[in-house]
Amino acid sequence: MTTPDTAATVQEKLNEYWTLRAPEYDAYQQEPNRLEENNRAWSEAFAAALPEAPADVLDLGTGSGYVACLLAAMGHRVTATDLSAGMLEQAAKHAADMVTPPAFAEGDAVAPDFAEHSFDAITNRFLMWTLREPDVALANWRRLLRPGGRLVVVDGTWYPDGMDGDRTADFQRLYDAPVRESLTLATARTIDEVADRIAAAGFSDVEVTPLEAILELDKKYGVAPNHEVVLLHRITGRA
Repeated sequence: MTTPDTAATVQEKLNEYWTLRAPEYDAYQQEPNRLEENNRAWSEAFAAALPEAPADVLDLGTGSGYVACLLAAMGHRVTATDLSAGMLEQAAKHAADMVTPPAFAEGDAVAPDFAEHSFDAITNRFLMWTLREPDVALANWRRLLRPGGRLVVVDGTWYPDGMDGDRTADFQRLYDAPVRESLTLATARTIDEVADRIAAAGFSDVEVTPLEAILELDKKYGVAPNHEVVLLHRITGRA
């Protein structure tokens, strides 16, 4: 069982890793050669699953704010949180250029500090695999959604054969054994393992959709350093 002290230590290591990665990560997200196609494909992927704008949307583990900014540009009222100071610094730069930017703030995706029934939708991308206590998180997310509210998450099966591959020194140092033991979805062999957790948390109408358009872009332009081309999936559910 994860203790509060263990959870805090795990999260501190995750925060450090993603702050170190933030500039490189954001640069890849904003790669000019594919940015226009990326924006279109990701906007379509989320628009197909979200309520009509304007809706109150919470983007958790927002990172450098890529999805949050897209959703705000689509007309949604977006609140976006992360615990990585470096990622939030990158996100703030993008928000500064927007007329109606997301509201970025420091916040824990496992236990978001908002009132019950505050949002019409909760989104995240590439969070589930590196999320400590996913069952606790999902229960909290369900409470934050209004009746009929939608959960929209995107992820892939990144480490189906374990996390000991040839990764960067920072990854091996900070994603150490205690961290890996806490990330119960990091080594999921199929995306159904994520969908099953969402259904078990009480979400209804859980659906898994492969994002073929994103896969084609990754094949065309390549993926981030130290990553492999992986078919991503959108998983949706209703509160």
